[in-house]
Amino acid sequence: MFKSEEDVVVVAVNDESTIYDVPVEELSLPPEFDWGGATAAYQIEGGASQDGKGKSIWDTFSHLEPSRTNGENADVTCDHYNRMPEDVDLMASYGVDVYRFSIAWSRVIPLGGRNDPINEKGITFYNDLIDRLRARNIEPVITLHHWDTPQEIYDRYGGLLNTAEFRADFERYARLCFSRFGDRVNKWITFNEPYIISIFGHHTGVLAPGHSKATGYDSKTEPWRVGHTIILSHTAAIQAYATEFQPSQKGSISIVLNGHFYEPYDTASEIDKAAAQRRLEFFISWFGDPVFLGKDYPASMRAQLGSRLPEFTLEELELLRQSASVNTFYGMNHYSSKYARALPDPPADDDFTGNVEELPTNSEGVEIGPISGTSWLRVAPVGFRKLLNWVWDRYHLPIIITENGCVCPGESQMTLEQAVDDKFRIRYFGLYLDAISRAIYEDGVQVKGYYVWSLMDNYEWSAGYVPRFGITHVDYKTFVRTPKSSAFYLRETFKQRRAPTVNQ
Repeated sequence: MFKSEEDVVVVAVNDESTIYDVPVEELSLPPEFDWGGATAAYQIEGGASQDGKGKSIWDTFSHLEPSRTNGENADVTCDHYNRMPEDVDLMASYGVDVYRFSIAWSRVIPLGGRNDPINEKGITFYNDLIDRLRARNIEPVITLHHWDTPQEIYDRYGGLLNTAEFRADFERYARLCFSRFGDRVNKWITFNEPYIISIFGHHTGVLAPGHSKATGYDSKTEPWRVGHTIILSHTAAIQAYATEFQPSQKGSISIVLNGHFYEPYDTASEIDKAAAQRRLEFFISWFGDPVFLGKDYPASMRAQLGSRLPEFTLEELELLRQSASVNTFYGMNHYSSKYARALPDPPADDDFTGNVEELPTNSEGVEIGPISGTSWLRVAPVGFRKLLNWVWDRYHLPIIITENGCVCPGESQMTLEQAVDDKFRIRYFGLYLDAISRAIYEDGVQVKGYYVWSLMDNYEWSAGYVPRFGITHVDYKTFVRTPKSSAFYLRETFKQRRAPTVNQ
């Protein structure tokens, strides 16, 4: 009789040889290489209406009926808002250099707008967090927008669909953060994963605010308008920081882009090779070319999308060029790789892929890598190294890995004892860190840091509490935090890998 699926995956997790047939070599990293943990406000804070916090689009989306978030919300989640000192102590015990977190815009400006009142209790919370981090020699890295736009902004004028209004409101919010926290914060991120906001929030509708053709919105144009708004809002924040705050605060600012790496489905097919490149451009260069190169959208996007893709004015292009020189690093969120196959038919009128099909298996039946505990994420460190090279060659900016991690197969069904023995995750980390080392020392790519996703198990958006990405187990009933083996692996491996001399 076959074992249950749960039993099978638990066995696999506790047998590290099943994940990948390449050994972890624990290759060296530069002595100054930073490592840290990453989180997002909505995913861990809770305190949904505590101390004057306003509603975000995720507060609304996660309470829709019927539910579009697995019947779960983040009203309390990890209760970080009330347990923050404990969490800072936890980070210190892991030996992290950096903590990347986001500010909840609606916690500091409950209604979000440039003329709306500031919530000083929200400011106090983040000031306390920053001070506690610095007291433990942990660098705070702040993300201004991690998907949780204030709901009132959408109610007033359509949120990200109104470029002029959103840009002005975001600039005021950014200035507030720079002025209140910038004396102790040296790295800023404007937006996290604009691709996800644009496509999954305003095309497929699986994330807040849930816009899609099925819900009555224009999926042909909305995602491109939203992306345009994000780019110009990023530019406004960059300009404000560079002219008013950077001279005295001496910090750096950038944006975080996510992306898979794409291999051609058929390596003998020139069409599939072109499809893989085009998919990378539609995914990454959509934002990367304007933000980091100060130029128009990629030609491949202009050719396919035509009038669906907004135009930059001459004045906006000049601002893009000016802002491109201010970006001092490339923030990369990366988890997995895929195969890209060119679709034979003309693209659908609301296509956003570049007319490309994404697949886990190639024309010869070879999988891109072993599957993790979530279907879209496969272990593919070779693709990661290739993406580091692709980004470096295109943008020539030092790269910080601002998110990377995985879910162990069957983790949500495990006992606590099984979950903390996360050999699958440890091996994933080891392979991906080896890929970084090879990119640095063999390929000449500048990679400056690695922030693991995530510091702790948390609310994973539309998937609710099922996926557990954390290096810390969280009991959502008692809020007890239990370090997983991967947390101690990372602490020790960075001690060993960041040796003063490179032995490669």
